[in-house]
Amino acid sequence: MASPENATLVASLRASLQQAELSTIPQLREWFEMTCGTFPVAPDVTCERVDAGVPAEWIRVGAAPSGGTPEAALLYLHGGGYAIGSINTHRALVAELARAAGVPALAIDYRLAPESPFPAAVEDATAAYRWLLGRGIAPSRLAIAGDSAGGGLTIATLVALRDAGVPLPATAVCFSPWVDLEGLGQSMAERGPRDPLIQKEGMLEFAAAYLGGKDPRTPLAAPLYADLTGLPPLLVQVGEEETLYDDAVRLVERARKSGVDVTLEAWAEMIHVWQLFAPVLPEGREALTAAGRFIGARLGTI
Repeated sequence: MASPENATLVASLRASLQQAELSTIPQLREWFEMTCGTFPVAPDVTCERVDAGVPAEWIRVGAAPSGGTPEAALLYLHGGGYAIGSINTHRALVAELARAAGVPALAIDYRLAPESPFPAAVEDATAAYRWLLGRGIAPSRLAIAGDSAGGGLTIATLVALRDAGVPLPATAVCFSPWVDLEGLGQSMAERGPRDPLIQKEGMLEFAAAYLGGKDPRTPLAAPLYADLTGLPPLLVQVGEEETLYDDAVRLVERARKSGVDVTLEAWAEMIHVWQLFAPVLPEGREALTAAGRFIGARLGTI
């Protein structure tokens, strides 16, 4: 059974979204920043802005030294439908994932739609990964993770790097990945009423803004249709109450058919990207701990 905090969170999100005026992307950006950008990070977390070919921030925990280049790192790609979200909205999530993995994390502010539609986000994510390689970090000591659109972007980044002949990271993690920009999964209708954060109509509006008129089955935009052969071991976490539940399941099925070592964790009673609410949700903290251990075990950092 889910924690009492989960019921409180779901009710709070429903009330906030019903009361807010959220008919435009700027309004959604402001709501997201006010809702998640105010989560504090722990006192032992340090943040350092850097230029990684894209605006970025090193997020380090505990005794991790600031400055210089770490021996291992996690590249984090935030969610938000490719149109909202930032390092700020995800800093607390990234910090606790980095803590559990035992590595510093590089979070990036990739360009957002509709101002910068596809493939801008993929270009920025691959540029940040190449920047980490250029700093001397071995691919075997790198991981990529992301949530929602950032989860889809994680897969797209891996595919783009592979196709360009760039050595891939040791592992990757997707939280509630968005990989089908047409919203064809049955969970869109079956579970949508139970998920306060994602509804099909709004998702399709984000998709249109991101695609900028391109085919919604373009593999690097909708990686459900990408060739996943040769990708590193993956962990996919999804909530069983999610509108995007079928995105995760179908991605895992496709990865397995391509010979990828992939682990699916379906969390009972959890909504879309519940990890984002770890500061107030025990299950969020538990999921980040599990994901961090998955990463750390493959990077040799825990």
